[in-house]
Amino acid sequence: MTSSSTPGLARFNTLADGEATTALHEVCASAAWGREILSRRPYATAEALLRASDAATAALTTEELADAMAGHPPIGRPKPGDPTSSREQRGMAGATEELKTEMLELNLAYQERFGHVFLICATGATGEQMRDAVKSRTGNSPEQERGIVRTELGKINRIRLTRLVTEGE
Repeated sequence: MTSSSTPGLARFNTLADGEATTALHEVCASAAWGREILSRRPYATAEALLRASDAATAALTTEELADAMAGHPPIGRPKPGDPTSSREQRGMAGATEELKTEMLELNLAYQERFGHVFLICATGATGEQMRDAVKSRTGNSPEQERGIVRTELGKINRIRLTRLVTEGE
């Protein structure tokens, strides 16, 4: 994304608060994150919006991070009728039934260990890469995993915000 202002960014800057809140909730399920992004409008550039997102993601409490993760379906099971999760998890769409079954088992083991969904920025990742990531991350400490989850959430938020302010251009 360029650092200049775009028509999509101008549109986002001028949305009514309620509409902007709804749009931001589609980016990240954390209400605290959304309030922080909303409070800093208007943004001069798309890069300023992304920097604000990074700061808001870094500032999430453990509970707010849990809220954000609750908005993400398990890998291999995108929300029915949700084009965003289907698009982001495209790498699992062509996976074999064996890989899909393995991912389901790995997701359940991860969730049992950490108490939340396995979160990864799946955009551009293959099913095998996602499988390998969940396998390796299941051995992390809860503290290590929270840091990784925060980083992955930041990547997802950046991709979704970029889409929000460039759609239709």
